[in-house]
Amino acid sequence: MNLLRQGYYFLIYTNLLIAGAAMAQCALTYIFFQADFDYAMIGIEGAATLLLYNFSLLLSRPKYPQQSKYRRTRWVFKNEWILWLNSGLAALLLAFAIFQIHLYSLLLLAGIGLFSVAYSFPLFPYRGKLVGLRQLPAVKIFHIALVWTLSSVLLPAFELYLDGSAIDTHRLLALFSLKFIFLLICTLPFDIRDIEQDSYYHLKTIPNMIGAERAITLCYVLLALHSSCVLLAAFPWALKIGILSTNLLIAIVLRTVVFRHAKRYHNAYLLDFALVMQFLVVLLSVNLFPALR
Repeated sequence: MNLLRQGYYFLIYTNLLIAGAAMAQCALTYIFFQADFDYAMIGIEGAATLLLYNFSLLLSRPKYPQQSKYRRTRWVFKNEWILWLNSGLAALLLAFAIFQIHLYSLLLLAGIGLFSVAYSFPLFPYRGKLVGLRQLPAVKIFHIALVWTLSSVLLPAFELYLDGSAIDTHRLLALFSLKFIFLLICTLPFDIRDIEQDSYYHLKTIPNMIGAERAITLCYVLLALHSSCVLLAAFPWALKIGILSTNLLIAIVLRTVVFRHAKRYHNAYLLDFALVMQFLVVLLSVNLFPALR
């Protein structure tokens, strides 16, 4: 059990978990369009996500990291060589993979990357000063969900289109909308967990604005909305079974672990695992029920 916990923390601290989640969500798009996996595009998703999250860590490096009250901050900068090592490997993978995709897809990726960086950089006027998107009231969670949806749905779908695949516009819009809602569900618990920290830094997140209890209720409402939309969507039942099964598991985890033990800082990262789990459950579902594909 101790070894399992150490592995869990290692995946979180090194950002390998979030990179794996990005790859899983990208791969899920190929299942939805019944297309072969594009491993170059999936590799780009993982490498670019790892670099962006590592870059964010470096930008937020405190003056005395070993005096931080956060275990993750102390661990990351005590083992900073790991951060640089996986960043270097990610850069090499990205440099190789970008030559395997179309130029227009690369331009779209660059645009998404710039939009993602706007999360932290002071580019937007607010109350007489320039701030990043994260400082704008209630924008933080929607920005994160949109960046992830653009990169994990629109980008691979666009590459498929450039490869000559026929993309069903209605299915694309449905998938885009459902993925956006799902990412809100997986992001909101982090803002609920960080409500005190965000208040200290004067960040007006949704939980800060409506309170933790209402934000928790909102999370369940979004989960119910997502499940209802999945049922109504014109997707094969094999996909629906996989997604709804994942939603049920997420509801159980939220109820029994994440919100019950909200003070345990690392519990919220189970929602990053949910992004991987959704891919695995859907993949299992479409293989178990081929007649429903």
